[in-house]
Amino acid sequence: MCSAVQQRTVMTSRLRIHVREAGSGPVPVVLLHGNCSSSAFFDELMLSLGPRYRAIAPDLRGYGQTEPLPVDATRGCGDWADDLAALVDALGLGRFHLAGWSMGGGIAMRYALDHADRLLSLTLIAPLSPFGFGGTRDAEGTPTAPDFAGSGGGTVNRDFVGRIAEGDRGADHPSSPRNILNSFYFKPPFRGTEEQEERWVDALLSTRIGDDHYPGDAVPSGNWPGMAPGTRGISNAMSPKYHNVAAFAAIDPKPPVLWIRGDSDQIVSDTSLFDLAYLGQIGAVPGWPGPEACPPQPMVAQTRFVLERYRAGGGEYEEVVIADAGHSPFIEQPQAFLSHFLRHLERSSAQS
Repeated sequence: MCSAVQQRTVMTSRLRIHVREAGSGPVPVVLLHGNCSSSAFFDELMLSLGPRYRAIAPDLRGYGQTEPLPVDATRGCGDWADDLAALVDALGLGRFHLAGWSMGGGIAMRYALDHADRLLSLTLIAPLSPFGFGGTRDAEGTPTAPDFAGSGGGTVNRDFVGRIAEGDRGADHPSSPRNILNSFYFKPPFRGTEEQEERWVDALLSTRIGDDHYPGDAVPSGNWPGMAPGTRGISNAMSPKYHNVAAFAAIDPKPPVLWIRGDSDQIVSDTSLFDLAYLGQIGAVPGWPGPEACPPQPMVAQTRFVLERYRAGGGEYEEVVIADAGHSPFIEQPQAFLSHFLRHLERSSAQS
């Protein structure tokens, strides 16, 4: 089925970007993948959009076959957003629909800060919080510690990173990329076909490893859990020290927003199993100083807080929760996801 997805490299003003494309319709839909993945996760979705749409999914900087330039974390998601702007120009796109999954959702919101007039609509799929990942305590994104301890490159499972670097395709260790994929990207016991799973493992293993890429550098901290974000690489770019797109609420014009997520997401959640504060609360990380000093990050509440402000300022958004799905509802429940996504695209196109 996925042989109908075409692949090519596009030279932009910033870097060489590998893209997947499907369909030749007049309405562009750009899809941004998440962390530790690539555009390969979107193949089935791209082919399901129908004849009206032209689906375009780039490999982001640090992933897949795109030129592996370093990520300046002090810009938050700015490097990726600027790469997207350069790709849109190189492809000669006019206005387009933009959808971002997980980290890609954060990049999409960051792009909208500078280019809202280019967007027909925005879809946020299990998105990164507007206040980043880790190190904040409430819906308004207040940092847990002044140095944003508990976020950034030092918080990532080093065994998982090492297994990506080694190209581990096995399933014998809990931290193997294959097991992380099937345990956390999806709600168990969901599994893709053999072809899909191998493609997704390939995509995960395409993640570039190092201080300039994943996970990035870190600095010691006197605040629990003992590390704070550095200035380089992917996980630091998602730290609330650098990624704060609360200003999204005030963009003008305001494209219609669909916020769609699974009901069993273990990654982007108010009880995320990737948030050290929540892991401390449940006893999985020692030394947790308690809920007053270091509460879990309310990621879903933070997204809702910013989108409610967006609505109060004249924008519109819809929140959809897909039943029996984890972090990847467009894969786990494709028909349910597609019905909401296509309706959003069609309504937004009609309004433009």
